[in-house]
Amino acid sequence: MKKITKNEKGQGIMEYVIISSLVGICCLVAVRQFGDVIQKRIDNMKSQITSEIHLKSSKR
Repeated sequence: MKKITKNEKGQGIMEYVIISSLVGICCLVAVRQFGDVIQKRIDNMKSQITSEIHLKSSKR
């Protein structure tokens, strides 16, 4: 009985694996939910930046 309670090395590793897996799953769900919105915002920022660059280069 004492050998079972003393050998807790694997318990900490398993807890770490479970927690990191849950965090990973949450991240995947968040990316899937907000992926389209984030992609649209990035595209809008990209088009604004390129239009600013074109405006500044045409003024010279």
